[in-house]
Order: sequence, then C-alpha cells, then structure tokens
Amino acid sequence: MANEAELKIDREYRNRRIRVMVAITLGYSFYYVCRLGLSVAKKPLIDCGILNAEELGNIGSAIFLGYAFGKFINGFMADHVDVRKLFIGGLFFSCLCNLLMGFSSNLWLFVLAWGLNGWFQSFGAVSCAISLSNWFTYDERGKFYSLWSASHSVGEGLTFVGSAALVSWLGWRGGFLGPAFFGVLVTICLLWLMCSRPGVYGLPIAAEWKGKGEKKKPVDMVEKPGLKATLFEQLSVIKMPVVWMISFASAGMYITRYAVNSWAILYLQEIKGLSIMEAGGLLGINTGAGIIGGLVYGFCSDVFFKGRRPPASLMYAIIELVSLLIIFVLPSSSYWVLSVTFALFGFSIGGLLIGLGGLFAIDVVSKKLPVRWWALWGCSAI
Repeated sequence: MANEAELKIDREYRNRRIRVMVAITLGYSFYYVCRLGLSVAKKPLIDCGILNAEELGNIGSAIFLGYAFGKFINGFMADHVDVRKLFIGGLFFSCLCNLLMGFSSNLWLFVLAWGLNGWFQSFGAVSCAISLSNWFTYDERGKFYSLWSASHSVGEGLTFVGSAALVSWLGWRGGFLGPAFFGVLVTICLLWLMCSRPGVYGLPIAAEWKGKGEKKKPVDMVEKPGLKATLFEQLSVIKMPVVWMISFASAGMYITRYAVNSWAILYLQEIKGLSIMEAGGLLGINTGAGIIGGLVYGFCSDVFFKGRRPPASLMYAIIELVSLLIIFVLPSSSYWVLSVTFALFGFSIGGLLIGLGGLFAIDVVSKKLPVRWWALWGCSAI
C-alpha cells in the first residue's frame, strides 16, 4: 500500500509540475503581450493626431512606475497569498486595462489605464518565481528558470509580429483589443493549468518528493513560517549589499531593453523609413534571438565559468553595447544589417535577462530566501 501511495504521489507531482511550467510560461508570455501593445500602436496614434511623442512618453512612464512599485509591494505580499489567484487575477485585470485603452481616446484615461496595467503586470513575475520555488528543488531550479524565461521573448515576439499585424489591419485600437481578447482566452486556460503550492493538494515539498533523505508523505498543508518570521526574512533582504548591486545592474539593463521595446518600432518607421510590418519583423528577430541568448548564457555560465555569472554577463554586455552603437549611431538603413544587429541585441539581452533579471540573485540568496529578494529587485524596473 505504501508503494502504491508513493506511486500516486509521484504521478500527481509530475503532472502538476508539467502543468505549472506550461501555465507560467504560457501565462507570462501573454502578460508581455498585454504589456507592449502601446509600443506597436505609437505611430498610428501620432498619425491620427490623438497623441504626440511627449504624451506617449508620459503614458509609457505610468506603466513602468506602476510596475516597479507594484513589484516591490506585491513581491512581499505574494508570500502571504495564493499565487494561483495572484497570477490568474493579474493577467485578467491586465486584459481589462487593455480593453479600456482600446475604447478610449483621452490622454488621462490612457495614463490611468496604463498605470493600472503596470500594477497588475507586477503580479506575474513574483507568482512565477514563487511557483518555481514551490515545485522545483534548488539544484534543478536554474534549468527550469531558464525554460520559463523564454516566455519573455515569446511574449515580445507575439506582440511585435502579431500585434503589428492587428494594428495594420484594424488600426491602433487593434493593438489593445487583440491582446485583451486573446489574454482572456489564456486566462481561462490558466484556471485549469495553474496550481497552488504542493501542500494544498496534500503533496510534500519538492525536496521531500525528490528524496533528499526525508520520507515522502502526503501532507494537508506545507508548514509555513508565521507572519512575523516571514516579515523578518523579507526585510533582511534590504541588508544584503549584493542584492542592491544586482538591482542597479538590472536597472541599467532594463533601460536599454525597454528603450528598444518601447520606441524601436517608431524609430525604425520614422528614421529608417521602414513599414510597421518590417519594423515588427526586426523586433521579432530580436526576441527570437533572445531565447537562444538565454539558453547559451545558462550553458556558458555553468560550464565555462563554473556557475560564476559576472564573466558571462560582462561578455553579453559588450555584445549589447556594440549592437546599440550600430543601430543608433551608424547611418545604415540596410534591412540585412539591421536584422543582424537586432539579432545580436536580442541575443545579449536574452542572456542578461536570465542573469541580472533573476538567476544571479537566486544563486546568491535562494538557500535561505528563495523568493523574497524579488521585491527589492523589482524596483529596478523604475
């Protein structure tokens, strides 16, 4: 009977781990789709006389501020709530914000809706980080983290190609209504796919299940530290200088990443003379290369640098700087030159996003604080 019970636990554990990985990868991809619609719709909004570049900048600032403060606050709150509800709810309300953007034409309503979108967007990353910590052990978390991180590039690619096609077909409103519609469909799928922590289903913690010298047994609920102990652990992150260093480095990387994600399509149309589909295609190349860059980063840092992230990060940062110089300083408008350059930029950002965007911090603090660092790191989005 004991063996039969353990086999049942093993089957359910494997099934739910697969579901969690599919859920956070698919779901977070569409978090990105619901985050980047404004980037595609900028030129049509300007051409229609609805907004100018300065007003678009104000709207863009609203989502980043909402996202940064939301990530800081919700990163702490996520340790006290059901991450399944947090993850699904964040995507649903982000869809509603996109819906409001699609049916509006007022500047301050745009700012309000996009700022709220940033707040709800902040639910996504913290939920995924905690889910990875709940369902995967420390020695396997890096591999699954890298797989999940592909969702960043998948979401960007869907936006810059799919949303660009919708804007070409339906006008600027399509850049918001399309993501809202498809995002709701994904939300419905997540209701079945996404799982809470193992204890909710009477399953042991991941380390126990993997047989780390402890008896595998179903439990009604994983024991969690009390509120006071959890808050103490969370606040202890602020005292770690290395986390602050990673946060500042991440902030520098995000400046360049969001500058390209937010303004490159408009820049390529206005300065390089490309169509919206051509510009979207270059950003699609950028995001596809990002997936490869992330996978190569993990391999290089683990194999060549023996788990040391700084040397790999420096190598990727040099590639990023060279690609930015070619894009914004050299006068070339050759589509092939730009294609190669955006591929290099995407490759470098894909790696830096893995390292500075999370894995480095996990390596440093996860043995004691598996997810609390995420809140402080989230401020780097400002």
